Amino acid sequence: MKIAFVGKGGSGKTTLSALFTRRLIAGSAPVLAIDADINQHLAAALGASDEQVLTLPTLSAHLPLIKDWLRGSNPRIPSADKMIKTTPPGTGSRMLKVVEDNPIYAACVREVDGARLALTGPFTDDDLGVACYHSKVGAAELLLNHLVDGPGEYVVVDMTAGADSFASGLFTRFDLTALVCEPTLRSVGVYRQYLGYAKDFGIRVAVIGNKVCDQDDLDFLRDEVGDNLLCWLGRSGHVRSAERGRVLPITELEPDNLAALDTIRAELDGTVRDWAAYQRQAVEFHLRNARAWAGEDLAAQVDPGFVPAAG
Repeated sequence: MKIAFVGKGGSGKTTLSALFTRRLIAGSAPVLAIDADINQHLAAALGASDEQVLTLPTLSAHLPLIKDWLRGSNPRIPSADKMIKTTPPGTGSRMLKVVEDNPIYAACVREVDGARLALTGPFTDDDLGVACYHSKVGAAELLLNHLVDGPGEYVVVDMTAGADSFASGLFTRFDLTALVCEPTLRSVGVYRQYLGYAKDFGIRVAVIGNKVCDQDDLDFLRDEVGDNLLCWLGRSGHVRSAERGRVLPITELEPDNLAALDTIRAELDGTVRDWAAYQRQAVEFHLRNARAWAGEDLAAQVDPGFVPAAG
């Protein structure tokens, strides 16, 4: 199952991404975590030291390798440089599993305190003033388009803040979008904006209340988001300890907060993916990009009869 954590900047989505990943790992579930936020903090939230963070590879730095491996023998893609971030898989494409040995994972995925983690990568000096962050996130979009996750396997993605993820088709790649929402009007405003953009695409959005201190906070969230409020987490000494550099075992998280993580997993596990619809959305956004800026000729990359789960 694929889940994205989104929300207003500072709402705690990176913290929730890390806690959820660690909870899955504690239960021996196969997990791939991806940091697709412009502020690359997921590694540190998972327990990486400052020195380790500096040594982690990035997906964006290995984009030629990623494209070449994924295109495989697909006759519709003559070369890796013809692939764009939305290029969908087709007959002959190499499909990825959550856990396996392949050149992409060897180059880009590293273990951080038990979690298998891939980073999209931060801006470099060469990017400043000439590139947008979607040039980085495109590597993650390609990866997710070609990733066939099986039952009991999880992909956890920490997304960039606000509604910026709607600038690409990446927001359609998830079985559940967990919108982390503080009990504030600004955080609720991001929720409403996200819900408005998502409604025409069948995106499942569940609100995860965060930093809920008292009944007034909870009542506020219930009034503002209604039945979309799946669960909530309170202020946490466990989280505060991690923010100060001391990462405690996930089993020491407060019982109510652990129960919230388990509620998120249960909601995610209850999803049944329609692989044909999943592929149709990938094709739709690829064709949009082809028409808008990439060139109509890239529409020929679409394999009309291909469905990933059957590939």
